Amino acid sequence: MITKPSIESLPEQPYVAIKRQLSMAELGQAAERLLAEVFEWLTAHNTTPAGAPFFKYNTIDMPKRLEIEFGVPTAFKASGDSHVVAGVLPAGRYATLVHQGAYDRLIEANAALLNWIAENRLILDRRKIEAGDQFGCRLEIYLTDPAKEPNPEKWETKLAFRLADQ
Repeated sequence: MITKPSIESLPEQPYVAIKRQLSMAELGQAAERLLAEVFEWLTAHNTTPAGAPFFKYNTIDMPKRLEIEFGVPTAFKASGDSHVVAGVLPAGRYATLVHQGAYDRLIEANAALLNWIAENRLILDRRKIEAGDQFGCRLEIYLTDPAKEPNPEKWETKLAFRLADQ
């Protein structure tokens, strides 16, 4: 199930993440391990998560390469290190929707949001670079913890794609 897309104004949000360049085929295998490493880092640095974990897609060149940050929001801007980067998700207007179901159907949810953006003549915060499409902020926010909810049909993932200033 996919909710009706909408536009939300989101505030800036500090976060920590591990950044990687991966293919789509490598994404699933790396995701759980890298998010676990971020949570371990937070614990080691006495930092409490301030929201749900997310994937931040910085650059997409399907199907070759994706530059992704596997991140967790924090209450304040942290200092990263050689393994974990610290950053701030930018404030702005975001096209959003919530997908309920297994992660393997997120491709359909992404397509639905991109189609809605195009149909409504909205402009993504995106630019073409040699490595592919570079996004100002394109998020998949994992609202449901699979360890607490084992039924994938109940998992909720929020998509939030930053729109260009108009």
